[in-house]
Amino acid sequence: MRYAFLGPEGTFTEAALLSVEGASDAERAPSPSVPAALAAVRAGEVDAAMVPIENSVEGGVTATLDAIAAGADLRIIREVLVPIRFVLVGAPGTRLEQVRTVSTHSHAWAQVRGWMHAHLPEADYLPAGSTAAAALALLGAESPGYQAAVCSPVVLEQHPELAVLAEDIGDVSTAVTRFVLVAPAHAPLPERTGADKTTLMIPLPADRPGALMELLEQFTARGVNLSRIESRPTGEALGRYFFSVDAEGHLADARMRNALRGLHRISPGVVFLGSYPRADGAAPAVDAHHADAAFDAADRWVAGLMGAAPERA
Repeated sequence: MRYAFLGPEGTFTEAALLSVEGASDAERAPSPSVPAALAAVRAGEVDAAMVPIENSVEGGVTATLDAIAAGADLRIIREVLVPIRFVLVGAPGTRLEQVRTVSTHSHAWAQVRGWMHAHLPEADYLPAGSTAAAALALLGAESPGYQAAVCSPVVLEQHPELAVLAEDIGDVSTAVTRFVLVAPAHAPLPERTGADKTTLMIPLPADRPGALMELLEQFTARGVNLSRIESRPTGEALGRYFFSVDAEGHLADARMRNALRGLHRISPGVVFLGSYPRADGAAPAVDAHHADAAFDAADRWVAGLMGAAPERA
């Protein structure tokens, strides 16, 4: 197996990838950005890519949502949850009072703003492609234009020469980031476990009152709970959006199949991005009338009615 991940080495994304069985011994290629990692999957350069998709503090990772929506279809085959801790580092010999500018990934910065306001209120923020990239640039021969970086403690394990300016600087100690392993669309569908998640991309078919409600009703009527729904612009024009949705259940569940049929009637451009095991192993509560047995019984009943009905002329 060949894997891509948001690099360089030492990112939270690499930690998520290394939790996948066999990944530590596989070929791993760091990518400079999420779109680059997914482009490698689409081009057949790697078998799968690990990318961040959601954070418990900051919400959806828009770069991932947009990159998945653009181009050829992909298939999510796994999710990984990683607890997030941040440290503030500088080049060797740097002191906290010398820091005027801090660099890191935008999602990391959003999770340490409170600490920064309390301890470095005058510091400017410089965006970076990843937390690890920001930290490693401090060790380069030339000045990167900032004095400190917010990164994972894993970077310190790999580069102990970095100066530790502060530890555990996250505003929320229980923060978790969700990562997904993305493969080509023809990748085999993971088997149903009973604690699964299905991800969809649903274009809004028309900008009119009730359009979103029609989409949501397809899930409600079949007893399918949504654990995440986010709107993103299609880029075509103002008012044109698609919805990135995580639904509880697997394509093998009758309630999910029926919901997808209803969605396709209303929004034929709906894209199935995969059904895969939930990382937390939590099984959804399903009412008896939404269970597979109830759908099967209803199908048999209707089939019996069709068989008993007289043929039309």
